[in-house]
Amino acid sequence: MQVVDLDRETVKRGLSDGTMLVIDVREDHEYEAGHIPGAVLHPLSTFDPQAVAALIAADGRRPVLSCGSGVRSVHALMAAQKAGVDISEHYKGGFKDWYAAGEAIE
Repeated sequence: MQVVDLDRETVKRGLSDGTMLVIDVREDHEYEAGHIPGAVLHPLSTFDPQAVAALIAADGRRPVLSCGSGVRSVHALMAAQKAGVDISEHYKGGFKDWYAAGEAIE
């Protein structure tokens, strides 16, 4: 299993230049309370690697998993890789890091 930790600046650059797709694996209520702009929701509790693979294929951007603090995103990453989905990057600090830095949220 390959896990690549990304920092906030890398995620910001990827969102800003339109090359990155942030996949938020927090639960619905967490996402609705605030999320990284443009992030799409795929909660870990109902995580379907094949649905995520289809999303990635249709979207074409570089997929990066994100959660609250970087723990659930690794679990989702491992589940995806085990199912054969080509994804290796996650936002190590997650939404807590994003929010604490005063970044914009939706």
